[in-house]
Amino acid sequence: MKDLINVFKALSDETRLRILKLLEHGELCVCDIVAAIDTIQPKISFHLSTLKEAGLINDRKEGKWIHYRLADSDIFRRYLIISILERIDNEILQSDRKRLAEFLLKKQKKIINIDRARLVS
Repeated sequence: MKDLINVFKALSDETRLRILKLLEHGELCVCDIVAAIDTIQPKISFHLSTLKEAGLINDRKEGKWIHYRLADSDIFRRYLIISILERIDNEILQSDRKRLAEFLLKKQKKIINIDRARLVS
């Protein structure tokens, strides 16, 4: 019962719903989520911790980076998340997705430029 209460508490915050909506499309690191939601990193980390404790997201470490994704949890939790995410879409979420796409494009260009510089030197 307490587990279920934690799930609903985690889902009761707009920022956490925005994070889940972004993760619906795939794995992201904290910096990606910060750029998309346009807020400070400690706030995002707090919300990610809450979502993880509720079993709604998983993380994996790659070097100094931590990547987050929707949890491969039990069927009920997964169905609940998908049902909620399918029903929410508004201007804020559209802005989040737009900022994320722009950030990921800039990030990719930066990686390409770094790789090119390494090839030249």
